[in-house]
Amino acid sequence: MVKVAAISGYKPFELGIFKLNHPAVPYIKKAIRNSLKELLDEGLEWVLISGQLGTELWAAEVVYDLRETEDADIKLAFITPFLEQEASWSESNKEWYESIQMEADFIDSVSHRPYEKPWQFRLKNQFFIEKSDILLLFYDPEKIGSPKFIYDTAKRYQENHEYEIRTIQFYDLQVLAEEEEWNQADF
Repeated sequence: MVKVAAISGYKPFELGIFKLNHPAVPYIKKAIRNSLKELLDEGLEWVLISGQLGTELWAAEVVYDLRETEDADIKLAFITPFLEQEASWSESNKEWYESIQMEADFIDSVSHRPYEKPWQFRLKNQFFIEKSDILLLFYDPEKIGSPKFIYDTAKRYQENHEYEIRTIQFYDLQVLAEEEEWNQADF
């Protein structure tokens, strides 16, 4: 039974996405939605994010949408690696972050200090893996990026613990895009 899912993945700039309305975002959110619906069938109760731009905030939007449209009983924990992680972000990114955070069911930080050193990210990754039953990760090993760090932490954890990692890869997004194209064609 899966009760808690940690979700992470690429940040927008790692994907060449610089606008919230980029055409790839609906496909990413649909892939997350499909995965979350499967997990809900397996008993999912909580989604855990750290509030990183990109995959994590898109996942939060999907959680909120599932609560509205599917009447899903799912909660969101928003646990940042350190205090004020959004301090140096642009105003539009801060607004997006804060709008997501306002609807969260639980908010906290792993380190109750502002950013000091990279160990705070490592501590957050370890915390997320230890406090969840599964990692849902938008990550493709062929495109190295920031998700590699939590992926490696989860792989190490798997060596001594029963822990599942599910990934969303670029191929999955391509399939969703092709399905959409096929459904819109007049065949």
